[in-house]
Amino acid sequence: MSDKRILIVANMAKPGVSEQVESLRPWFAERADLVDVLDSRVTDSLPELDADLCIVFGGDGTLLAAARRVAPAGIPMMGVNMGKLGFLAEFSVEHMRRHLDEILAGKVPPTERLMLTVRVGDGEAAFTSLAANDAAITAGEPFRMIELCVDRGDVCISTYLGDGVIVATPTGSTGYSLSAGGPILEPTLEALVITPLAPHSISMRPIVVAPSQTVRIRTTRLNPGTRLVIDGQVSTPLTEGQTVEVSRAPCDAKVVPHPGREFFGTLTDKLQWGTSPHHM
Repeated sequence: MSDKRILIVANMAKPGVSEQVESLRPWFAERADLVDVLDSRVTDSLPELDADLCIVFGGDGTLLAAARRVAPAGIPMMGVNMGKLGFLAEFSVEHMRRHLDEILAGKVPPTERLMLTVRVGDGEAAFTSLAANDAAITAGEPFRMIELCVDRGDVCISTYLGDGVIVATPTGSTGYSLSAGGPILEPTLEALVITPLAPHSISMRPIVVAPSQTVRIRTTRLNPGTRLVIDGQVSTPLTEGQTVEVSRAPCDAKVVPHPGREFFGTLTDKLQWGTSPHHM
C-alpha cells in the first residue's frame, strides 16, 4: 500500500451510494489509507480534514457541498457521479477504478477553480459562507419585483429591478446563471459573472468582471420571502438595508479532471451545447 491518504465524502441519501462505498473499501485499502468516510449532508462537528485526495460519491450537488468543506484544507477532489447529469462529477465508478492509481501518483494534476466568500451583516447575526458555484438573491414571496444596487469596489455597476441577481464563479457559469441567460466561462478563468434574474429592462444583460474587487449588493427593496442562496443548497433570509458582500475566497477548489475528457466535449455531451437542430 502507498503512503497516500484518501478521504471519502458521499451523499448517503442517494440510492446505492452507501453500498457502493462499502463494496470499494477493500479495493481502496490496497492503494491508500482510507482516513474517513463523511456524509455530505452532515455539517456539524466536522473533523479536521487531512488527506491527499477526496473522492466524492454523489452528483454535482454533492461535489459542491464537498468543495465548501474540503477546499480550505487544500485537498483535491475527484467527483464520482452517482446521479443524473454528472457535469462536475465527471467520473463513473468504472473510470474511477481505471484512473485512481495514476491520480494518486500525481499524473493527473488538479485544476484550480475560483471560489467565493459571501457575507451578510456583522456580529452574532452575521452570515458567512463559501460558494463554489454561485450566490443568488431570489425575490421570494409574494414574488413582487425587488430592487438591488450592485457595486464593484467603489464603482456602481447598476441598479437591478426584477427577480434578483446571481454572482457566479466560472464553475457556476454552467449552472443557475446559464439557465438565466448568462455566458459560459471556461472553469479555470479568473472572472465572475453577474447575471440578473428576469430584469425589468430588455437592455439589462449579464456582465463578466474580474474578481479582484468585492461585489456589494445593497438591498433597497425586497419581499418578505427574499433570500440569499449559496450553491442552491444553503440560504439565509434578507431584509431591506442589508448589504451582501461577495469576494474571492482565499482558497480555490482543486478538482481532478477526467483525463479522457475536455471541457468543450463535456458541454456537448452533457448540455448538448453547439449541436445542430434535428430536422424531421
